[in-house]
Amino acid sequence: MASIPQELNYSKEHEWVAGDATSGTVVTVGITAHAADALGDVVFVEAPAVGDQVTAGQVCGELESTKAVSELYSPVTGVVTESNADLESGPEVINADPYGAGWIFKVELSEDATALLDAAGYAAVTE
Repeated sequence: MASIPQELNYSKEHEWVAGDATSGTVVTVGITAHAADALGDVVFVEAPAVGDQVTAGQVCGELESTKAVSELYSPVTGVVTESNADLESGPEVINADPYGAGWIFKVELSEDATALLDAAGYAAVTE
């Protein structure tokens, strides 16, 4: 299994969050290498649009791979400030670089993200 970056926080639904997950801040969201590996080759991403309200634990988009269609859950609550436009023409970057260029969207938090896991907690979920 791929290594789990220590500096990120995670959801049980296999999304990662980069940044200070407190109200008023903007964080970046993507899916973990574990999720990308399980999905297989990602061929289409339906991300939330700029201005959309997302709620922690709720579906906010879809990822389509050569194997299946999987729902994308928001790990945080707030308003989407940016979606990764590069995924429209190159969704495979999620498989190649899930923790970097494969980020999916950014959110300005309307509340603290209290249910996130640290790297050790996420590693326990994936065992």
